[in-house]
Amino acid sequence: NAELDDFIVVRSDGSPVFNLCNVIDDLDMQITHVIRGDDLLASTPRQMLLYAAFGATPPRFAHVPQILGVDKTRLSKRHGATSVLAYREMGYLPDALVNYLARLGWSHGDQELFTRSELITHFSLENVGKAAGIFNPEKILWVNFQYLKAIPAAELAEQIVPFLERAGLPVPSDRAWLTRALETLHDRAKTLAELAEFSRFYLVDAIEPEPAAAKHLRPEIAPALDDLVARLEPLPRWEAATIEAAFQATIAEHQLKLGALAQPVRVAVTGGTVSPGIYEVLDVLGRERSLARLRVARARLDTDAARARP
Repeated sequence: NAELDDFIVVRSDGSPVFNLCNVIDDLDMQITHVIRGDDLLASTPRQMLLYAAFGATPPRFAHVPQILGVDKTRLSKRHGATSVLAYREMGYLPDALVNYLARLGWSHGDQELFTRSELITHFSLENVGKAAGIFNPEKILWVNFQYLKAIPAAELAEQIVPFLERAGLPVPSDRAWLTRALETLHDRAKTLAELAEFSRFYLVDAIEPEPAAAKHLRPEIAPALDDLVARLEPLPRWEAATIEAAFQATIAEHQLKLGALAQPVRVAVTGGTVSPGIYEVLDVLGRERSLARLRVARARLDTDAARARP
């Protein structure tokens, strides 16, 4: 009382101010611990007086440093998404977000990644730093990437569904097949939204090569493509090992380096120049879809050659 002036608890229009609302709400919800930003530290003495006025035992208070943007200013929308729901919409995993936020201003040695049970075991307010935490979008992306790599593909096959739908991609009813496809991709994508986009070539029927990738489909590769298709079509078992054997036989006969054949095939079946291992991609796509895409690419070579003739 010696330090504080009289303060308002109800406005002239009868509406309560923040401090009164805060105390009433915490009492009603039987809050025992209040852990909040140090920007509210100045409000705490007034709230303590209100608890005393109500004859109530106040909760235990702890004030932690604020979270700032990379430019050391107060976190706002100009620093990127600031809503947990926004990060969910962007494809961040809940456990990754919890992990990152827990580590923002708190540490347990040099450990970066924690399960929730580990956080419950190790977290303590004593180890929260006094300096403001810096919200780094690149770091949270890295944490999410680590979680995506570690999560079983079968779980991803369920979690990715809303992101496939949002991207306008078909959702396979065969979850086992989708799981196989994601096993080839989930150590490459940093978010579920990115993973959905990376899986596009597995899910759509028609593949149109990216402009920068189309240059790999040159007429001189046509004989090798014909040979490869002839070797792939009758394979008794369609799997990565037998597909690789067909590739090796083809490049040996045509005296090519693997990349000279693998890259045109990659463009033909995925539309791009970057993908998981080409043998695994063909294996997951299956015989019928793989051969169909190779034949479309082969026909494109004939069309391009005809256009090039004077």
